[in-house]
Amino acid sequence: MVRVKPLLFSEDFFLFRSGPSKRIQSFNYSKSTRQGHEMPDANPLFPLGGGGGGTQASSRSRARYAVPAIVLGFAGFITFLHYNDERRAVPKGQTSTSSNSGCGCGSNTTVKGPIIGGPFTLMSTENKIVTEKDVCGKWILLYFGYSFSPDVGPEQLKMMSKAVDKLESKHNQNILPVFVTLDPQRDSPSHLRAYLKEFDSRILGLTGAASAMRQMAQEYRVYFKKVQEDGDDYLVDTSHNMYLLNPKMEVVRCFGVEYNPDELSQEVLKEVTSVSQ
Repeated sequence: MVRVKPLLFSEDFFLFRSGPSKRIQSFNYSKSTRQGHEMPDANPLFPLGGGGGGTQASSRSRARYAVPAIVLGFAGFITFLHYNDERRAVPKGQTSTSSNSGCGCGSNTTVKGPIIGGPFTLMSTENKIVTEKDVCGKWILLYFGYSFSPDVGPEQLKMMSKAVDKLESKHNQNILPVFVTLDPQRDSPSHLRAYLKEFDSRILGLTGAASAMRQMAQEYRVYFKKVQEDGDDYLVDTSHNMYLLNPKMEVVRCFGVEYNPDELSQEVLKEVTSVSQ
């Protein structure tokens, strides 16, 4: 016993100075020595039991921390997607800080709600490149559709044409009607030109690359989906919304399919005259 005490004191002191994990190992070794059982191969990671029980305890401990980490990570990802989708939203009464050049499209202007829209580069039915700067400065009725629409699309174009005609003839208000196709694969410039002439030659038809069309539809929050029919034929499922844009290319109203030409012209007139007053 006289030999053991200095050894225990020296071992304890040395391992205490080396770190907390070795102190745990020294404690087990000393306790086992006092009981008459030597444990020279004690595992410092499992000082209180066998390797199997320690492994299970360690696994449970890791699982206890892993589950909250996964939940927090998923919540953070959802938050990022929401922020990314709404990053252009501007509360009522505040101003947009966009710095687009030209006639002031989106530059330091007061808006009524979340900003919808953005820059675009498309092709007209005359094979000319058209951007938002080319139509900036005018009141615009903007409709997203496609020429192969069997029913709703033609009705919306007729309503747009009649409303624009009424505003021009009776109220001396010039509104530019714009048709943006959601089916650039079939709506080539020449095909779209022939199609729109059946309704109104004043309608500005825009088409372009599929990627450019998707980007513009996303900017204007337009829903559309390709619905496959028999063979190679297909339809395009869309919301058929019509937007009224002010001369600064800001969306001020959105009209659904429930409007008729008279109602549409009256609502557009209210917006146009309220700004001029």
